[in-house]
Amino acid sequence: MFSFDKLLGQDTLDEHQTRSLSFFGTMALWLGANVVVTTILTGMLLVPDLRFTTAMTTVLIGSLIGAVPLLLVGLMGQHTGLPSMVLTRRAYGPLGSRLISFVNMSVLIAWSWIQALLAGMSLDYAISSTTGYSNLALMTVICEAVVVLIVLRGHLGIERVERWAASLMVILAAAVLYQLNRHYDIGNLLTMAPESRNGITLGIAFDIVIATAFSWISSSADYNRNCKNSAVAIWGTYTGYLLAAVIAMGLGAAVSGISVLNGMEQTYDPTRLLSGFGFGLPAALVIFLSVMTTNVMAVYSATLSCMNVKPGMRFWKPALVIGVVTVFGALIPGILDQFQNFLLLIGALFIPAFSVMIVDYYLVSRQGYDAELLESRTQVGLATAPFAIGAYLIGAALAAYWSLMAPLAFGASLPVFVITGALYWAGVRLFVGKGRDDSLEATR
Repeated sequence: MFSFDKLLGQDTLDEHQTRSLSFFGTMALWLGANVVVTTILTGMLLVPDLRFTTAMTTVLIGSLIGAVPLLLVGLMGQHTGLPSMVLTRRAYGPLGSRLISFVNMSVLIAWSWIQALLAGMSLDYAISSTTGYSNLALMTVICEAVVVLIVLRGHLGIERVERWAASLMVILAAAVLYQLNRHYDIGNLLTMAPESRNGITLGIAFDIVIATAFSWISSSADYNRNCKNSAVAIWGTYTGYLLAAVIAMGLGAAVSGISVLNGMEQTYDPTRLLSGFGFGLPAALVIFLSVMTTNVMAVYSATLSCMNVKPGMRFWKPALVIGVVTVFGALIPGILDQFQNFLLLIGALFIPAFSVMIVDYYLVSRQGYDAELLESRTQVGLATAPFAIGAYLIGAALAAYWSLMAPLAFGASLPVFVITGALYWAGVRLFVGKGRDDSLEATR
């Protein structure tokens, strides 16, 4: 007998998820997640404020460094089989974990709004240039509705979509770059003089690239807990993310530079540059696929965060509600104008939160995490929660101050990450110390 319930994802917060991700599947997942219009827009912000070569060097170095915490949190998920927000219970305690989960859910929903709007813009432009019909609101809703339908299938459905979508996006992105070079001579980018337009300094650029990598930290364990082994989780994620960052930000920087060199309005959208000679549809398809693959991951992780706030909910219920919220939130007027500040906000909220979690797992907790400890013992994290929350608040305040009010020449991301982790480590070791490990061991 047909059952609608069987069509929906049955994902839970427990550790019994299917270990379904191989190296190629993991690489495709993170490649598909980051060859995305918002990452293209990040690359666009860097040029012409920086030289093209300086921008790409910043992208490479920033991504190499920024991906390390992403790998560490993902490896925690692979070792324990638990999603990211459940892992925060150990350091932050039950209440702190719920607060972090609520913040994470809110940021991911806002992230989804921006992506859906950008996708709708590209799709609307492509269709209007070929058919004359234009309806931005409808195109935005269509893009996000597809995302919601995929998310409702759960992580196995997402993995299947990511595999073929990532391969197709790489092919289409290569074709887009080829056509750009044929018609606009990309070689001129190498000699292009810098010009201040977006207020981007080298330090801010580095910070934005780092923040882009950090924006996925809160979701990495959600997916990498399904990796077959630790090597797959590490190398599949690192390879996929680095390739995606270079491809997407490089495409954005190239499109922005070409726009300026040819006296056109600076734009992130390759569709606008390519539609004039009949290549707009493949470019629009890259944008559409990129948003589909990235947004399903954002909405999926937001759903798991919601389930951690209120455990016991069946997966499809919060997934559907969050999906509806993301569809209509994308239509908020002026949301795209705050994209750069949103990236810096991600750094302020995510970097200190997961610095604490990484330090707790790899440096403080000698006996390790396990599902029984995190799921069953309500006392877990009560001793460390004040230090975790305190270090987080100090780190978030420093990130906001050094990003928005008194920007550092070398960016705020790494100093905030180190300072927050050091504060938590020192607090726990000085005031909780060995008694913490002994008390936790006694609860087993």
